[in-house]
Amino acid sequence: MHEMGLVQATARSHGLEVTTSEIRRVEDFTAAFETLKGRSDAVYVCTDGLITTNSISFNKLALAAQLPTIYVFREDVAAGGLMSYGPNYSEVFRRAADYVDKILRGAKPADIPVERPTKFELVVNLKTAKLLGLTILPELLARADEVIE
Repeated sequence: MHEMGLVQATARSHGLEVTTSEIRRVEDFTAAFETLKGRSDAVYVCTDGLITTNSISFNKLALAAQLPTIYVFREDVAAGGLMSYGPNYSEVFRRAADYVDKILRGAKPADIPVERPTKFELVVNLKTAKLLGLTILPELLARADEVIE
């Protein structure tokens, strides 16, 4: 199941309604936030290269619409998003390098076991929370791997 399907299924299981907005170009950002403003409480941003590449402008529009954003990538939070929870990509890339090393030394890719990320990180941007008028619970901050102030 792809990411959007997982998000929708999880939301339904918690009694939440999901409104989707398809963005194909940077020019679609404004219309997406016009649709969401006043109708949504937050924005979960599926992993997307277009948004990650343009996360500063995306997050500015989210702030203008007073919508908290939640990402997978830490970099999107550093660019003004509210929070992220996702794999530690430095570790994922290190593991990928180990796979490449094994293959270059003659291992057959089919013989190498598939691994999943084991370390996940929570990053919270307190500057963005303040701009949105949100208070982040101390319990959540205590669990965060990184807090941007």
